[in-house]
Amino acid sequence: QVQLLESGGGSVQAGGSLRLSCAASGDTQSNDWGSSCVGWFRQAPGKEREGVATIDIVDDTRYADSVKGRFTISKDSTGSMIYLQMNNLKPEDTAMYYCAAETYCSGPVCCRVRADFPKWGQGTQVTVSS
Repeated sequence: QVQLLESGGGSVQAGGSLRLSCAASGDTQSNDWGSSCVGWFRQAPGKEREGVATIDIVDDTRYADSVKGRFTISKDSTGSMIYLQMNNLKPEDTAMYYCAAETYCSGPVCCRVRADFPKWGQGTQVTVSS
């Protein structure tokens, strides 16, 4: 089993930047984790979950149109840390951000930008003021 823990959220003004981190702990050396698609989704109060970005086992990345060109997802060489660099933040980016994963998932169909991953962390709050 792998647990996900997000950090790095906070309050910034529009145009600012934040870097979210997701630490994967537990059985991260397993073939299960090594085959995972990892991503971020967000949820604002009163709104549905929204997929933000994903990265798969060959480091292909995909982004929601709303964040393309502003956000960058990456992971370290061990695959145990996943990052979301967020630049030029807008008030509409305000939400709780969750790191999420699904094992044995890769490619543009399974590892598409989505919010229905079977595993996710507790989330980190991002607030952008105008």
